[in-house]
Amino acid sequence: MSTPEENPARSSTGASQTAPPKAAEDGPARLPRSYLLWLAGILASLAGNAVFYFALGWAASDHGGAIAGLVLSAITLPRVLLLLVGGAVSDRINARSVLIAGDAVMLVFSLLLAAAAYHLGAPPALLIAAGAVVGVADAFYLPASGSMPRRLVAKEQLPRALSLRQVGGQVINMGGGPLGGVLVGLAGLAGAALVNAVTFAAVLVVLILLRPRHEVPPTSSKTNLIKEASDGVRVAFSHPVLRPGLLLTGAAAGFLLPVLPLLLPLLARNEHWGAGAAGLVIGAQGLGMVAVTLVVVRRGPMGRPGLLSATGLVVAGVGVLGLGLAPGVAGATAAGLVIGVGNGVFSVHIMPLVLAVTPESHLSRIQAVLVLVQSLALLLMNNVLGNLAGLSSPMVVVLVCAVVVAGVGLMGLASGPLRTNRTGLES
Repeated sequence: MSTPEENPARSSTGASQTAPPKAAEDGPARLPRSYLLWLAGILASLAGNAVFYFALGWAASDHGGAIAGLVLSAITLPRVLLLLVGGAVSDRINARSVLIAGDAVMLVFSLLLAAAAYHLGAPPALLIAAGAVVGVADAFYLPASGSMPRRLVAKEQLPRALSLRQVGGQVINMGGGPLGGVLVGLAGLAGAALVNAVTFAAVLVVLILLRPRHEVPPTSSKTNLIKEASDGVRVAFSHPVLRPGLLLTGAAAGFLLPVLPLLLPLLARNEHWGAGAAGLVIGAQGLGMVAVTLVVVRRGPMGRPGLLSATGLVVAGVGVLGLGLAPGVAGATAAGLVIGVGNGVFSVHIMPLVLAVTPESHLSRIQAVLVLVQSLALLLMNNVLGNLAGLSSPMVVVLVCAVVVAGVGLMGLASGPLRTNRTGLES
């Protein structure tokens, strides 16, 4: 896992012989085994979560829409309320320790839930309590987990490392629903909880064996946790690169992410395209994202991360505009591909940039702010855009999203610190 050394010219029997340089054809340095081991554990955990969330939602839907909404709120509310505190705890103690504690707690909880569901079924009270436990655990787990790539790989490897994680996550998301459906049909909520317990056990073993290569000493601050959490917000929005980076991330979460899952079905119904056509557009978007992500996994970052992040949003905005104006299914599918390419370029550059420029003392807290910005933007705009589509038309709302996404991307290009930053490009 050590990087190749560049040897100076050496002299042998009086003749000067220059060792051949380690050229670009050798390709980027391999990702550390420690990161690949951690990634395997995380992907296993994501698979377990995908199955469990499907089972939880399915069981809640049996009690009607109101209970299903309460279960989802039970997950989201504590997560949002405690995220900043969770980031502060991780920076104060140690991210790996927080992850080990979180996995141990969720392992025990999953086993208890499996036993309770086996004997009691899935009453609303049990589902709501389960959602609340998951939400609280996520508030502490997500900031710590988000900071781990920075602790396991060098800054210049972050784009490839996070792109590989993104590809794995997309594969898990595609298979999680069908797998969850099969498992719930065979074993119900109890079976899904047991599968989740197995994945938590696997990740727990990985974390115990893991030794981060770039570990950051925990902060020794004795100030109030709330003050430490608020300091994370202060650093995030006062940093010349983090501030515009968070603005781009919030805009993408609020105006780009809802386009396909929320607005596309409404648009397809309004244009009489049918469900199959909507599926083609979503598939084209996924193809575009995966293609870009695989390029970065293989070759590394494409250039200045801030510049490419903003450019990616502009491209995605053009794709959303094309979707809103598409005369038919073929045009909408092409627009979906453009959206995927733009979103892919944005995602594989903005996340490594945010992680790389974050001060070492605030790694988990900035991740908490990042997740909070995304969560709040998505929660708010899903409701706003859905209501606007009902009041006007889906096409109008899609066009509004296109203008906002492209406009924020142009604002990012106008930000000198973001546009010119070269963090992570050092050889």
